[in-house]
Amino acid sequence: MATVDTGEPRAPAWRGGFGRLWSAAVLSSFGDALRTAALPLLAATLTDRPLLIAAVTACGYLPWLVFGLLGGAVADRVDQRRAMWTVDALRGLLVAAFAAAVALGHASVTLLIALAFALTTLQTLFDNAATALLPSLVGPAELGAANARLMTGQRVAGGLLGAPAVPLLLMAGAAMPFAADAVTFLAAAALLASLRTAPPERAPRPAGSTLRREIADGLRTLWHDRALRGLCAATALCNIGMGALIATLVLLVTGWLDAGTTGYAVAMTAYTVGSLVGGLVGGVLVARVGRVRAVVCAGTVQIGALLVMGSVRHVVALAGALAVFGVMGMVWNVNTTTLMQQRSPADLLGRVSSAFRTLGVAGAPLGALLGGAAATAWGLNSPALLAAAFFGLSVAALIPVRKGDVFDVAPHDDSTTTPVAR
Repeated sequence: MATVDTGEPRAPAWRGGFGRLWSAAVLSSFGDALRTAALPLLAATLTDRPLLIAAVTACGYLPWLVFGLLGGAVADRVDQRRAMWTVDALRGLLVAAFAAAVALGHASVTLLIALAFALTTLQTLFDNAATALLPSLVGPAELGAANARLMTGQRVAGGLLGAPAVPLLLMAGAAMPFAADAVTFLAAAALLASLRTAPPERAPRPAGSTLRREIADGLRTLWHDRALRGLCAATALCNIGMGALIATLVLLVTGWLDAGTTGYAVAMTAYTVGSLVGGLVGGVLVARVGRVRAVVCAGTVQIGALLVMGSVRHVVALAGALAVFGVMGMVWNVNTTTLMQQRSPADLLGRVSSAFRTLGVAGAPLGALLGGAAATAWGLNSPALLAAAFFGLSVAALIPVRKGDVFDVAPHDDSTTTPVAR
């Protein structure tokens, strides 16, 4: 049996495979932020119909519901490194073609919707392959720190650098954010292609094995493993609460607090900075209390932060609560991902990861609908309180996980562990 590291994390080496993966992920996040911010702005110049503008965003979620599980099954069949650089190269070419269409005046809402759907469809394979590849690039004791560095780097690139760069790029033309996004995809593809790691050791597939059966194997593993099932339920409930909060946060700030767009910018900056702090200091909490207890602590503190958000009447107090919420959110994200990677059998990691992601994406739009209904029925502060209730259910879902310290030992044998590449 393979012992899961729950003690003091070690930092992964920057040289070698992890450094290239980190650089590629950060580059892609920067480009994603450019495109994500520019798409609705471009859509607003093409139509004034809110439903069509919303459809562009919706098509960024839909492929996860349709293809998320399939992407995980494919990721467990193929060379993950090759799949990732191929996907990034395809995404780069797609966005480059779209940038050319915008520059030539041929953009349309239909084209925007098609681009959003195609890019997210490819992302379902890329993200699941990346989650499955990471444990082969770092040692078991380094996995938590590696996840923290990846998520923190992506948050800096996307939240602090990417979105503010869009207005500057738009001054040079409507196509520039998309051209820059294409460059980041192609550069990331080159970095990933330079990775040198042995393909993971997998048991031979049974004769007659199909993608449907392999997807079912992943879901069955998730359902029958008490630790993974509890962690997945907690994540799904958490995402419902997040959907309710994020979808209505602008109304909470500009309507309930009457703080305007400046107040909203302050609130979002506080959340981003808090997330960065969480990525930097989360390892200290894990070293003191262990990884599972760190997740429970993070969820519990987030409940308190949400209650503050739903109760205060000043934007400074809200920003403070959002900063704390961001710190604990990063602790939650890093450690739930690490626990899932440590617990899952190596040859099923892509499929287990895809189940987590699919449930998360499904929970977010449901939470958004519930948040909108709550704001309409009970007031603009009520979605934050509703989110607190779902976070409470999420922490409660972790109780069976904590009993018996089921995360102390991984269910897969050492013989199935992916070799570490340096």
